[in-house]
Amino acid sequence: MRLAATDGRAFHAGLVRIGFPPGGWVPLQSVLMLAVVGLGVGYRGQWQSQTGFIAGGAMFVVAACIGIAGVHCLGTNRTARPEPKPDSNLIQYGIYQRLRHPLYTSVLLAGFSWALLWQSGPALFMAVAQAIFFDAKARREERLLGEKFPEYSAYSARTWRFLPGLY
Repeated sequence: MRLAATDGRAFHAGLVRIGFPPGGWVPLQSVLMLAVVGLGVGYRGQWQSQTGFIAGGAMFVVAACIGIAGVHCLGTNRTARPEPKPDSNLIQYGIYQRLRHPLYTSVLLAGFSWALLWQSGPALFMAVAQAIFFDAKARREERLLGEKFPEYSAYSARTWRFLPGLY
């Protein structure tokens, strides 16, 4: 059973209201990723947990594997923006059989794992903010993919957005 969530339109509308430009997804994504990294290093060691450290390391390896698989399958269709390239194809094989957004999943897992590795509360907070951002970006991208590819609706009904079996 999939968890219900808002469709992200309210979040995106809020970004537009505060002056978020349509092409601003990539710069904001970069700021969030750098914030996770910087806060992890700058506010490290806020707790001591060998289990958290090991879990963070294992999660980082999983994040890398998912990201590499996603890049491999996506090939020349890859773009940092939510808008699909004009000459793109809908990829439904490899990791894309299980996840609609493996590259976002990779970045999200890497962010959470970084916070666990450095044992940093502020980095963990920014990883949560990054998750909210990528959910909104994925919803926008899915709307655009649905407009471009008639088969996207059936594809999205049988695959998970970020985490198989959860979301």
